[in-house]
Amino acid sequence: MDSIIFDLDGTLWDPVESVLEAWNKATSENSKLKVGLTREHLEGTMGLQMKEIGKKLFPELSEEEREKLLIELSKHEIPHLTNHGGQLYSNVEEVLLQLAKKYKLFIVSNCQEGYIEAFYEYHGLDHYFIDYENPGRTGLSKGENIKLIIERNHLKEPVYIGDTEGDRLAAKEAGIPFVYARYGFGEVDEYGQVIKSFDELLTLF
Repeated sequence: MDSIIFDLDGTLWDPVESVLEAWNKATSENSKLKVGLTREHLEGTMGLQMKEIGKKLFPELSEEEREKLLIELSKHEIPHLTNHGGQLYSNVEEVLLQLAKKYKLFIVSNCQEGYIEAFYEYHGLDHYFIDYENPGRTGLSKGENIKLIIERNHLKEPVYIGDTEGDRLAAKEAGIPFVYARYGFGEVDEYGQVIKSFDELLTLF
C-alpha cells in the first residue's frame, strides 16, 4: 500500500449541524418548501451528489426550482463552513500526522466545488493531503474521480476509506480495496476491513 484516499463526510468530519444552520437560513423564506430541514434529513443524503440531494430533500419543487435553490444553498454553505467548520472526528489530525509519514493522502468526496476547500480552510488540514477531487469540479462519479486521483498521482496500491455503500461501490469501480468507517453515516454490509473509530487506522495500517 502506498496511499490512502479518504471520503470526507462521515469519515473525516461530521458537518451536519453547520450545514443545517446555513441551509435553514437559506430556505426559511421560500414559501414553497414544506418544513425546515433536520439532522435526520441531511444524514439521509450523505454520499449523494447535489442533484440527488435536491431530488430527495425538495421533491415539491420543479427541477428548475431545485437547481436555483441548490445554487443558493451552496452560496450560503461554503462561506459558513469556511468560517465555522464542522465537527472533526476524534484524533483526526493526530492520526493524519502519523499516516502522512508513511503514505500519500488524498480526498475524494461527492461534494460541490469549494466544499473540500472550506474543510481545509477552517481546520487547517490541507498540508496533510497531496490532492483532492469532487464532481463539482469534474462532473464525474466518485469512482471516476478516484481513478482520476490514482492516474494523475501515479498511485500503485491505494485504498479508499468511506462510510457508505456508495463509497464501497466507488472503490469497487476504481478497482481498489475499501475500508468501511462504521462510525460514519451509512451502513455497509460487505467490506474487506472495518474501523470503529478514526484512530483505529493506526492499528490497521
